[in-house]
Amino acid sequence: MSGSSAVSGAAPCRFAHYFVICGIDTETGLEPDELAGENFEQSPLRRTFKSKVLAHYPENVEWNPFDQDAVNMLCMPKGLSFRTQADPREPQFHSFIITKEDGSRTYGFVHTFYEEVTSAQICSAMQTLYQMHNAEHGSANAPSSSSSSSSSMDSLASSLDEADSPASSSRGAGGYDSSRDTLYVSKALCLITPMPFMHACRRFLSQLHRAVTGTTAPPLPLESYVHNILYEVPLPAPGRSLKFHGVYEPIVCQRPGLGELPLADFPLGEAFNLLGVENLVQVFTCTLLEMQILLYSQDYQRLMTVAEGITTLLFPFQWQHVYVPILPASLLHFLDAPVPYLMGLQSKEGTDRSKLELPQEANLCFVDIDNHYIELPEDFPQFPNKTEFIQELSEVLLSFGLSANTGAPPRTRSSPGSTPSTPGRERKAVALRELEDDGRNGNLAGEELAVLELLQGNATLERLQALTKRTGVTVARVEALRAGVKCQGTEGQGGRTAAEEDELKNAKLNVQLREVFASRFTTMFADFEAFVIQSAPDLESWLTNREQMHNFDKASFLSDQPEPYLPFLSHFIETQMFATFIDNKIMSQWEEKEPLLRVFDARIDKARLYNVRAPNLRSSSYQRCSILKESGKLSRDTPECPDMFESQTIEQRLMKIDHTAIHPHLLDMKIGQGKYEQGFFPKLQADVLNTGPTNNKWSHRTATAQRRKDRHRQQTEHLTLDNDLKEVEGCLVLQNSMAFWEWDNASPPPIKPPKKSASASCLKYMQEARSLGKSLRQPKLSDLSPAVIAQTNWKFVEGLLKECRMKTKRMLVAKMGREAVELGHSEANITGLEENTLIASLCDLLERIWSHGLQVKQGKSALWSHLLHYQAREERLEQQQAESPVPHVPERRKSESCIALPTLRVSCIQDMRHIQMMSEIKTDVGRARAWIRLSLEKKLLSQHLKQLLSRQVLTKKLYKRYAFLRCEEEKEQFLFHLLSLNAVDYFCFTSVFTTIMIPYRVVIIPIKKLSNAMTTSNPWVCVSGELGDSGIMQIPKNVLEMTFDCQNLGKLTTVQLGHDNAGLLAKWLVDCVMVRNEITGHTYRFPCGRWLGKGVDDGSLERVLIGELVLPSTEEDSGRGCRTPPLQRSPSQIRRISITSLSGRGNKPTSAQIQEAIGEVVNTIVKHFHKPEKERGSLTVLLCGENSLVTALEQFFHHGFRSARLFQKTVFVWDFVEKAVAYMETADQMGDLQETTEPLGMTCQSLCRYVNAINSTSRSIGKDGKFQLLVCLGARDRLLPQWLPLLVECPVIQQMYEDTALLRDRTTVNALIGVLETLHDFPITLEASLVKGIDL
Repeated sequence: MSGSSAVSGAAPCRFAHYFVICGIDTETGLEPDELAGENFEQSPLRRTFKSKVLAHYPENVEWNPFDQDAVNMLCMPKGLSFRTQADPREPQFHSFIITKEDGSRTYGFVHTFYEEVTSAQICSAMQTLYQMHNAEHGSANAPSSSSSSSSSMDSLASSLDEADSPASSSRGAGGYDSSRDTLYVSKALCLITPMPFMHACRRFLSQLHRAVTGTTAPPLPLESYVHNILYEVPLPAPGRSLKFHGVYEPIVCQRPGLGELPLADFPLGEAFNLLGVENLVQVFTCTLLEMQILLYSQDYQRLMTVAEGITTLLFPFQWQHVYVPILPASLLHFLDAPVPYLMGLQSKEGTDRSKLELPQEANLCFVDIDNHYIELPEDFPQFPNKTEFIQELSEVLLSFGLSANTGAPPRTRSSPGSTPSTPGRERKAVALRELEDDGRNGNLAGEELAVLELLQGNATLERLQALTKRTGVTVARVEALRAGVKCQGTEGQGGRTAAEEDELKNAKLNVQLREVFASRFTTMFADFEAFVIQSAPDLESWLTNREQMHNFDKASFLSDQPEPYLPFLSHFIETQMFATFIDNKIMSQWEEKEPLLRVFDARIDKARLYNVRAPNLRSSSYQRCSILKESGKLSRDTPECPDMFESQTIEQRLMKIDHTAIHPHLLDMKIGQGKYEQGFFPKLQADVLNTGPTNNKWSHRTATAQRRKDRHRQQTEHLTLDNDLKEVEGCLVLQNSMAFWEWDNASPPPIKPPKKSASASCLKYMQEARSLGKSLRQPKLSDLSPAVIAQTNWKFVEGLLKECRMKTKRMLVAKMGREAVELGHSEANITGLEENTLIASLCDLLERIWSHGLQVKQGKSALWSHLLHYQAREERLEQQQAESPVPHVPERRKSESCIALPTLRVSCIQDMRHIQMMSEIKTDVGRARAWIRLSLEKKLLSQHLKQLLSRQVLTKKLYKRYAFLRCEEEKEQFLFHLLSLNAVDYFCFTSVFTTIMIPYRVVIIPIKKLSNAMTTSNPWVCVSGELGDSGIMQIPKNVLEMTFDCQNLGKLTTVQLGHDNAGLLAKWLVDCVMVRNEITGHTYRFPCGRWLGKGVDDGSLERVLIGELVLPSTEEDSGRGCRTPPLQRSPSQIRRISITSLSGRGNKPTSAQIQEAIGEVVNTIVKHFHKPEKERGSLTVLLCGENSLVTALEQFFHHGFRSARLFQKTVFVWDFVEKAVAYMETADQMGDLQETTEPLGMTCQSLCRYVNAINSTSRSIGKDGKFQLLVCLGARDRLLPQWLPLLVECPVIQQMYEDTALLRDRTTVNALIGVLETLHDFPITLEASLVKGIDL
């Protein structure tokens, strides 16, 4: 669980900090609650009125100042409730949490009951309101509306106890008459504590209320019990249990030891029961991925139970963002926060989910607790081994008698004979039935409840019963009533009541469920420490350079994980909670370990003892929780053992209480005060409750603990920098890991002093960070002035801008890889998966920016909604321009001699239309993400968004003044950060939407000076990419440009171009082929520079051309910025004119240059295979492109080659290969090659077979093409080094090569063989376009 102690000094010693009473202020009378929204349609008894803190004791606690507004708001979130004698008035219990600006937590536990209104002024005011209401609505018989006509976010005023019961219907009909009816109003008793001892506080408050409603006075004045729990009951020490006394019964609580999972008193079984196992696991996954999570229920306690349950299960991680399990009506604007949050919203009676308009839903997980259903964000990765995980959790629940399949308890289903009812009415009836009948809520049915109330209210009977219990006699009937319906008249095991048994059962279930979750993380992150980068020599340098540090080797960690885990883990390791976990690990080398980390490390160490395995042999098979199987091995003597089976430890602690607090006793009070009056909670004496005892050991311990903590805080102040600095997805705050509330209540552990004190600049940096983080972590409840709200929004704007800077920098550094390292950044490797995660994170950030400060929400994606408004406006303008006469301006055309691709129009609207035509995308959120990816790939994201925001009239119409998009300076910086992404190439659209149809445009550019522009033959083309090929497409005669639609080919790699040699003008000299993806705008150039035709060049009728991505020209590239050189290179035109003509051009490479080129090429191929698979790019380019293996071997074979023209016919290297093969086939038993020591028979046969197969192919490839094919096949099948000696030994070499040729130098040939053999370690696969028609 996240959170820190609310106190820094004496908190360890006090069980409770404050006792609070909230209710109606008789002096100010009835004040409508404007924050909850006035609704005069409702009857006055249904309206919301302001409550007030009537009293709180003590006045103030130094280490935890009393926040009156916050406490009042959370004690009575819906304000005051009024009832008459005809209405149900059962007490209600709920809890709340206040998370302060620094992340520290305080818990509140509230018992709400109804008290008779004695003020004639208030009764009269209520009657007047009723008369006005009846007069306005014409008839007193009009039934009151059960739901507000306003939006569901206008008010939190309606709750479970306002269900449409028969009584409330009669109230609506008859209204309130002061002469006839008794008026009751809600009052709340609240305990505020530093730790969540929910069950103990609930029982104490319940007993306090019983003391007031009983027929006789309690044994002691109420001040005695309140004083006792405030000042004389200590917090239990870690690993120990404590018993203290309520009004009638003792109360026991216990605290986990330092080696156990932290305290969690909210029943996890109930959270699973409310949502169902699968739903809860899905919500838990959303929480881990730091999405926005909104819980929705009519019941405040359900909101707390689910919220606390989920955050409890995060161990060893902690929620780092906004956490408000109960969101008061006054804070509804906080749902606009563009940061991850976990909030709870009370649903209004009868409100449908569809009516709930939320500011942003693109990344929202909506949890409807009452209806047991959830809505998940799109592109949601599943938790690893989810099915097996759910199965194991279900088995644990079943072992405790709980249903694992559905969140709804069996009795929520309507019985077959029941009358049809609306879902809302049915839910109300079910909820009331649950409250009345459910023993877990401390409620008993009808008659038994009345009997029990009578007995409990009688002090004499209570004392008698206490005496009989001490003497071993049991009053069976009373015990059965107290235990509830479940008990069936028997006492619980071991002398415990049924309520105590239920608490014990819940505690055991909590432990077992938490162990299953903790076991998953122990398995998944068993080797995380091996990937932590400890780069700083001391704490000060680490703190100073924290932002630039690379703390965790994410790429290596992911490469070590099983494939099924990657979608989840790649997202999770980018979260703030994981970053904080790693930071705590690094900090632990200089300071005391953060408590959760200490427990987690101990578990990992223990797991290693039992399960020794190499980190790289990780399996995706599910490992069940082993700790659950060790229940028999435990003893009470080892409280810090990390693998202790805690459910047995819990039971042992309850059987043997470690400490009993001082009993409540009479105080030194004025006589006559604290007078008992049945049914009314008295005004308590403030003087005795505002000061604690001065002579007991707890107060002494408090003072010494405070002094010790102050020294400790001063000594370690600079160690907490990390926690204040960390950016929480734009929220800039973190908990103090040294003050985690579960643990700081013990004596502080010995702190190792830092090796070097922090410098002044470091401390200044820390203080600035602290001040910047203030008021951002949590909404401030006590000050809701417009200025404070504006300041909060300004902090959000600053946070979003900073987050944008960090994200774009991370994307750039990761993408630039080695270049980034050379520029001084940390080592950065990126996988395709990680890149996808970073881009998804950018999409999420843009959605949050666009949803900040929206005037009116339209659709689930704020960005796409804005784009649609922009599109509609621009299309209207286009239509108006088309209708108005415009003077015709003749278009400037390029000269006929210049054939090129027509300019592609750059337009935000055009890109939107492309996305709108994609039937694969079904939602607005999906369309927005696709548009972002497309714009990023086209290097137009910043330009498009600038264009979108330039329409200021539209922006002002859609956004409030404080919105990020209306802060001019920040908006400009934001666009600049996005512009920096143009420095690298992304294929994030092409690589994700692999099944869409894409229009491609092909232009063939001939060399007109040397040949005809057109050919009389029938040309064809086939375009290939990483995802497939287009198939052979005929090009219409006399046409050099064509378009075709084809399923996404990915990055383009090759073009096959050919013709059928028909007609008189069949020879064709092609300069290059240009191919453009008409959606992404990526243009590829496929250089040729060769003839296609029989009897010219090498006689080829088809060629395989290797592509290179073309840099955008300046006119197309306006606003795009710079870019890195293309990843793919292709053969230059000069080489392709003909290698054999190089000798006549005076640029013949030397033997040294040729050998160096071969070495470089082979080295490049080796490096290619050492890269992660997603990063490798095209192997075809390395084999056949410019500076490729084929090029280098052509130069090697051409060195010293006698290519003299005999009768004007050029001799090619392939001619030499053919002659050598012919010689081998005709040589008698290889007689001429017998001098060689190697067994060459099989090798000879393979060379002959490959050459003959290439010659006999149906393809009309030329001689250079055939040589290229032989080299590629030889490299693929690891035969090149074996073929070389055959060619060297063949006598044909003497006829066709000069004596100085490299091929005739044995030493050089042997060196070449050695170099080529290094390729044998790698699996070379050839593109289909290269080997088409070859069957080998």
